Amino acid sequence: MIVSTIAQGFLWAVLGLGIYLTFRILNFPDLTTEGSFPLGGAVCVTAITHGISPILATFLGVLAGVLAGLATGLLFTKGKIPIILSGILVMSGLNSVILFVMKSPNLSLLNQRKIFDSLNFLNLPPNFDKIIISLIVLVIVIGSMIFFLTTNLGQAYVATGDNEAMAKSFGIHTDCMKILGLMVSNGIIALSGALIAQSEGYADVNKGVGIIVIGLASIILGELLFGNLTLPERLIAIVIGSVLYQLLILIVIKLKFDTTYLKLYSSVILAVCLMIPQFKEKILPKKEIIK
Repeated sequence: MIVSTIAQGFLWAVLGLGIYLTFRILNFPDLTTEGSFPLGGAVCVTAITHGISPILATFLGVLAGVLAGLATGLLFTKGKIPIILSGILVMSGLNSVILFVMKSPNLSLLNQRKIFDSLNFLNLPPNFDKIIISLIVLVIVIGSMIFFLTTNLGQAYVATGDNEAMAKSFGIHTDCMKILGLMVSNGIIALSGALIAQSEGYADVNKGVGIIVIGLASIILGELLFGNLTLPERLIAIVIGSVLYQLLILIVIKLKFDTTYLKLYSSVILAVCLMIPQFKEKILPKKEIIK
């Protein structure tokens, strides 16, 4: 059970890394997440059922997420629609796109090859294949993010989130940076959707409902535990936060809470994590005064 939970934590960490690019760097919430996540899974699973290799199918899922991010970016920057509303519009539209792709509300991978089957020759214990594949994916994603954010283009992207007016004064095309961020972010989120769909053995049109809470919990838990960190450390903290979040959910299940309300428990856990820094700010000054 613990090994399975750690494997799930690694897979969900990819979602947290994708959300980080918009939520923490560009400083706005992107609700496209709840559409691009199931879209990645839907495209991947559909491709596999049509005989395409799981690795290529996963890339197709990522491409679908990139296009979803592009749609949101164009609505936000060129259509001048607020980012939250842009995300909602694309998220709603993607619901129909997913149904068009799968031709049904859900699609199974029963008797189909998955990306995790590529390690069958190693005869690993259950769930260890998921841990190894997810770790490989995490190394690639984190490495790519660090490389990107340290390039001139990446620094322009970070500057757009830090101070858009100043970034414009330096000649940075901030609209292009926002579109790029949304495309990359939703591509990574769709990658997570594709991997989790293969892990669970099916894709579902409703899989994205409330999914942003899981990604945010990974980010918030990591920040809460480790505080101020360098970029590589922060990205690793998101992975640790994701595993801890899955362990918290496991504890809730083990305590025999009704799993029907699992999304409610998830929201409560995230709300508590978000409020802890506020409590610290109120308590710590008082302690300093007493000293």
